[in-house]
Amino acid sequence: AYSLQKTPRAMLSRAVVMQRASTLVINLPGSEKAARENWEAIEGQLEHAVKMTAGGGH
Repeated sequence: AYSLQKTPRAMLSRAVVMQRASTLVINLPGSEKAARENWEAIEGQLEHAVKMTAGGGH
């Protein structure tokens, strides 16, 4: 949703964040600009995501 505010083409190259076992996987778009914009959108949530990956709750 954040990327769609920047460009309607964002739906073709979306960032994905997921947990696989005890690993947090962050897949950012290919262009440097899009990667930076998406990183800015998720970086504030990383501390919480890491705690959840380590077994913490919401």
